Amino acid sequence: MASFFNPDDLEEVRTRARIDDVVSSYVTLKPSGAGTLKGLCPFHDEKTPSFQVTPARGLYYCFGCGKGGDTVSFVEEINNLSFREAVEFLADKYGVHLRYTEEAKPAGISRVRLLEANASAAAFFADYLEGKEGAPGRSFLTERGFSKEAASTFGIGFAPRGGRELAGYLKTKGFRDEELIEAGLMRTGGWDYFQGRILWPIRDAGQAVLGFGARRLFDDDRMPAKYINTPETPLYRKSHVLYGLDLARTAIGANSQAVIVEGYTDVMACHLAGITTAVASCGTAFGPDHAKMIQRLMGDYGPSGQVIFTFDGDEAGRKAALKAFKDDALFTASTYAAIEPTGLDPCDLRLQGGDQAVRDLIGARVPLYDFVRDSILARYDLNHIDARLSAVREAAPLVKSIRDQSKVETYIQDLALRTGVDIQVVRREILASGRKRVEPVEEEAAPPLPGTSLPSPNDRSLRAERDSLKLILQAPFLFEDEQPWNGLTEAEFTHGAYRAIFRCIVSMGSDRQGWPTAVIDRLTHADLKDLVLQLSVEPPLTELSARHAKEYAAKLQLDSVERSLRQLRPVLSRTNPIDDAEAHQSMFKELIDLEVRRKELLLMTTGD
Repeated sequence: MASFFNPDDLEEVRTRARIDDVVSSYVTLKPSGAGTLKGLCPFHDEKTPSFQVTPARGLYYCFGCGKGGDTVSFVEEINNLSFREAVEFLADKYGVHLRYTEEAKPAGISRVRLLEANASAAAFFADYLEGKEGAPGRSFLTERGFSKEAASTFGIGFAPRGGRELAGYLKTKGFRDEELIEAGLMRTGGWDYFQGRILWPIRDAGQAVLGFGARRLFDDDRMPAKYINTPETPLYRKSHVLYGLDLARTAIGANSQAVIVEGYTDVMACHLAGITTAVASCGTAFGPDHAKMIQRLMGDYGPSGQVIFTFDGDEAGRKAALKAFKDDALFTASTYAAIEPTGLDPCDLRLQGGDQAVRDLIGARVPLYDFVRDSILARYDLNHIDARLSAVREAAPLVKSIRDQSKVETYIQDLALRTGVDIQVVRREILASGRKRVEPVEEEAAPPLPGTSLPSPNDRSLRAERDSLKLILQAPFLFEDEQPWNGLTEAEFTHGAYRAIFRCIVSMGSDRQGWPTAVIDRLTHADLKDLVLQLSVEPPLTELSARHAKEYAAKLQLDSVERSLRQLRPVLSRTNPIDDAEAHQSMFKELIDLEVRRKELLLMTTGD
């Protein structure tokens, strides 16, 4: 494909389009010594950076997934372009005039052509906003406190009401009907897709216009929806775009913070108020793919990073918060909720209280867990015992899903205190909620990735978990039928990948047909399939015997008991036996039971 271009022009593209400049539009890169930069790989899910860029050589390589190459191949991979399209894309962006050495045109409509059509449409809409017909759009912005300069910063435009002006203009620029339809700018009948609406261009991290979001302004608009977006196109997929990402990407990486709001004007209000890390999903709820984009830009900051969601305080906001919390494991950062007490969104809040009010809203954030928990408990009358137990049962999976297991005991005590339910009952309900989360296997087994990386085979702290699974997968006949898997439960596996595999195994019951291929077929996540394959062929550290199967099961159960003891002892020591006699007595009894169980398991681990 290189023969399409004059070799000197191709070299000029590679020289001007520096690899670090191009990649940093998609990934936050940090110095890693010896002239290299590191970040989270954009091609696979990870939380520890393994993606390396070497600017001096113009190369990138991921030690996690093995993908690598130069600037052109990066653009090919990240934007799903052909070689020719990637070179043309970079040449256009960095001002290189290409000379073609042969007459050859790619089949179909190139993505570069669609990007050019969107860029021309964005300029057309912006010009129309400034003209006479754009007065309704300007009034809309003025009423919401946005100046002409703000409109220019965000590239806001206006679609003419006539319905054919955009298509007519773009045709004079050389675009064909099929290109405009493919880009989502024109309907099959020749009408403009957007008519009589104010528009926001939706750009990727590299400033390319992927599509548009449009708001209804006129009562006689033939489209009843308040907001419409570009239809799904080769460029625009609503689950893979975030409005404001082009403006927020640098700040997100620099501050290790992302603020997730609900609308275009909310993004504008936040940025103008100084919250330059704000973005919004477009035409769909914030989901896993959006979370992955944010995670890559934030980089490897761990829990010091912040992802802040703004929700309405109503039932819709509660549901949105619950959905967001389900994706909490996709972040290494801590997650928060920022709720305006009177229900104002950031745009209306700025209009009423100014920029400081928006900053105060974000500053008053609370942990997302706290907001979701309070939202659940608020739905119950805790003056009645049945309601209290129902509240605990609904909140139990929430506690069970806490990422930091060292905090679980604190959350258990908090839930018991807030509901007035005995702490042992709360623990029992939380444990029961974990047992119930078995079906469907595909949904449970598909993560833990990207929430958890694959475990290292050399991690000594996970040696018992790994070798137990080896025995289960390589010699399931060693385990007793009367007590499935020698009494092991999902709780004994601390690593998400091992836990997901064991969960899948348990779901298969007593069927050992085609083992372990049957386990691999049952899983849906490719990385988990690969891990099962590894465990099935790795030599175990011990002989394949029933005695060792019992010992390893006992070792895992012993580790679980010792974790419980480590959590319980400091809590018991802080509990006053006189002021809180009932709680102290309950915890003391639990401590004794755990100590007895620990001694039993200790003997079992030695085969005694």
